[in-house]
Parts: sequence; structure tokens; C-alpha cells
Amino acid sequence: MPPSSAPHLDHLDQIRRPLVGRSIALLAAFCLLLAGVYAWSLWSARQGQLEQTAASTSNMARALAAQAETSFKIADAILAETVERVEHDGIEGAAGDRLHERFLHIAAHSAEVHGLFVYGADGSWRVTALANAVNANNSDRDYFRYHQTHTDRRTHVGRPVRSRSSGVMVIPVSRRIDRADGSFGGVALVTLDLGYFGRFYDRFDVGRQGTIVLALDDGTLMYRRPFNENLVGKDMSKGQVFQMLRSAGPVGTAMLTSAVDGIERLYSYRHLEGYPLIVASAQSKEEILGHWWSTVLKMSGVVAFALAVLVWGGVRMIRQIRIREQLEDELRRAGATLEQQNAALKTLADSDGLTGLANRRLFEDALAGELARARRSGSQFGLILCDVDFFKKYNDRYGHVAGDDCLRHVAAAIAGGARRPGDLAARYGGEEFAVILPDTSLEGAMAVADAIRAWVAALAIEHADNPVGTVSLSLGVVAGKVGPEPDSAWVEAADSLLYDAKSGGRNRVAACSASLAIG
Repeated sequence: MPPSSAPHLDHLDQIRRPLVGRSIALLAAFCLLLAGVYAWSLWSARQGQLEQTAASTSNMARALAAQAETSFKIADAILAETVERVEHDGIEGAAGDRLHERFLHIAAHSAEVHGLFVYGADGSWRVTALANAVNANNSDRDYFRYHQTHTDRRTHVGRPVRSRSSGVMVIPVSRRIDRADGSFGGVALVTLDLGYFGRFYDRFDVGRQGTIVLALDDGTLMYRRPFNENLVGKDMSKGQVFQMLRSAGPVGTAMLTSAVDGIERLYSYRHLEGYPLIVASAQSKEEILGHWWSTVLKMSGVVAFALAVLVWGGVRMIRQIRIREQLEDELRRAGATLEQQNAALKTLADSDGLTGLANRRLFEDALAGELARARRSGSQFGLILCDVDFFKKYNDRYGHVAGDDCLRHVAAAIAGGARRPGDLAARYGGEEFAVILPDTSLEGAMAVADAIRAWVAALAIEHADNPVGTVSLSLGVVAGKVGPEPDSAWVEAADSLLYDAKSGGRNRVAACSASLAIG
């Protein structure tokens, strides 16, 4: 037997002798692992079901919000037209008749509009969408009192009330009417049929225990499916949805317990843009996970049978499994080593060998990405191009070794200016460097450029052919909003400003806003 085989055989012998104990331990561990994987898969399926439902309820809330916004925008447009007519033409005689005819037309062709009214300064009914005139007064309504005491001309969405003309529950949407001298001249009102929203909401499938809610953002409930008229106008401001609205903002999704019926549901809500309203859709947790629980019961029997089979056959297969695990470990280690090597190669590919800064290829990729992001978000963007003054003369006098050392020191100073995680300092070419500054105004970019110039000056690297006696930088800075111009326009603008800094005497910063430099 070759001596080299002995250690290997000893190793195999050590594996063989405790085979029974190790087999039992490994089998138990594998069964626990299988049970753990099964539990994890069940949990993942559960989370996936919840996430899928969250996306569904979020999309539903978006659709509900769009429908509600459309309805209130229609009411808003009607009110704007009505107020303009009343304040310009008045409501007496032919003007009132024309407005009445207009109201009749709108009421006949707008499903969500229940009624249209113009009230005088005393609350009397002056013009309506009713076929016949009605002698009534609405000065006691909350929305009327609101406009009496508030001079703003914005649309006011009030709490649901019972219509005095038809007896149905409506949502009052109103605007103030001013006299020519600016004093209170009355109220224009559009009432939206609460039943219209209910009929629209009934088209959505939220399950037997699901709900859809329309409410004012102060917590006043307007509509809740399933509909219960006794809940209309109820204060829900202490409910979890409204607490989340105050803490998390206008859009949110969370598992919450209803203050009305105590059912735990997955809620998605949205605040309407421009109106003090929120809509929310929700499905009960029990119904969401009903199918999942059925799957759990079925799969648990299958897994239990599989575990029994593993216990029966595991002892005979344990050695092969162990060997395969060893091979997998080797493959994982080889993969990890390969990943480390790939990462090292990528770092070398993206870095400048002399200065350690990003190279030009990485700079151009980063510039394109940051400009695209700034275009989408509308954020500001800054770019600095800088150049070592009289560097060719420096190389000619002190030699290329000293020139390389000079560039390394300058690069370190420039890197110190790009301190935020999103900033990128790069060697653009030769003695020219670039700094990308996302989310940076012109003032901020100039501050960074001034700091870089000062840090390079503070290095006090001797340069006899530079009038200042030391190595210095000239910098061109462009910053501002990103428009549709090509990416190269930013580099050209910064390069032009760099040229201005050099022609202006060097060792200085030339800066300009993007709107002027790129224009």
C-alpha cells in the first residue's frame, strides 16, 4: 500500500466506525431540516398569499380613489361653472332660467350627481335642478355655515346629510359665492348620491367579510360596505386606518383590526389628491388564508409520509448522502472563491490603476445612470471637471515618477470632496478628473469644487512652472435640473467652464447653472 494512501484510509476508517451514531444524528438532522424547509415553504406561501392580496387591495384602492376623484372633480367643475355664472350674470330673470336648464341637463346626464342648488345669502333656495321651485332654507346646514365664516373659494366637502328634496343620503360638495364687494353672497351646492358609490363598490369582490370604506380624512365615515346607514357620519378618527394615515402618509397597506366589527383585515387605503377624503379596501385575513390552510392540511400528510419513508431508508443511504454533502461543500467553497475572484476583477476593471479612483468607463456608466435618474425624479445634478494646472511642465521638470505621485495626491484630495455615498470621483484622462454630484444644487457643487481646490492647494506640492509656486487645480462646475439634452452636453458644458477657468488665470472655479450652460 502506498504511504500516501494511509491518511486517506485512516480518514475513511474514522468515518466508518461511528457510522451508526452519525447516521442516526444525520437522519434526525435531515428530518428536522425537511420539517424546517416545509415550515419555511408554508410561511413563504402564506406571505406570498398576503403580498398578492396586498397588491390586489392596493390596486383596488387605487381604482376606488380614481373613481372618487373623478366624481368629486365633476362636482368641482360644476361648482366652478355655477359660481362663475352667478357672480357674472346673477340669478334673476333669464340668467336664472338658463342656470336652471343647465342644472336639469347636468342632473339628467351625471349618474353620481343627485342635486344642484344655489342658495342666497340668507340660505333660501334660489336655483335648483328640481322641476318646480321649492320654498325652503338651508342656512342651518354645516356647509352653509362654513362658507358664511370662511372667505376661501375652495371646494368644501361636507359630512353626509339627508337630502331635504328627496330624503336620500347625499354628500354635499359646495363653494362660496361672493358679491361684487367681496361679501358673502350665498352658496353653490352639488350633492353626490351616496347610493351611487355603494352601487359602484358592490361591483368589487372583497369576499364575504371584506369591506370598502369612503371617509373624510378627519375620520368621518361616509360609506362602509356592507352598508349600514347608522354608521354614516360616525367618527372613526381613532381607528387604525386613520392612525396609519397620520403616521405613514397618504398611501398605505397593513393588517389591521376593524374598530367596527373587530375583524382582522388586510387594508389598503389612499388619500384623494386635492380632496379631504380617503378610500380603503380590505379583505379578511381569515378568507385570504383559507385556501392556504387547506393546502397546509393536505401537504402535512404528504410530508409526514415522506418523513416516514426517509426514516425507513435513511440508514442505508446516509453514507452516500454524506459524500454528496462533502462534494457540495467543495463546490460551494469553489463558487465562493470564484465570486471573490470575479469581484476583485470587477474592481480592477472599474478602477484607475494609478490613482485608485473610478476609471473613465465607470464614470461614463455612472453619469448616464445618474442623469437618467435625475430626469425621472426631477432632482438637481452637479458635475465637476478639473485639471491640474501646467501638468505637462511639471512632468518635464520633475519627471514622470514625480508626476504620477503628484496625481495620486491630487486624486486623494478630490476623493475627499466626493464624500457622500452617491458621489463619484473619477480620473477622466491624463491629469483631468471628474466628480459626479447627484441631488446637488449649483451652490453645493461650487462648495465642493472650492473645497477640492483648497485641499489641493493645501498639499503645497512644489511646482516651479506654476505662477503660484505649487500644484493647483482649475475646475469647471455645472449644476441644476436635468432636461432632455444628451448626456454629452453636461460634459461639454463642464469642459467649457474648465476652459474658462484656465483662460481666466487658472487655480480657480468657473461655475454656471445647467439652464444657462446647456440651455
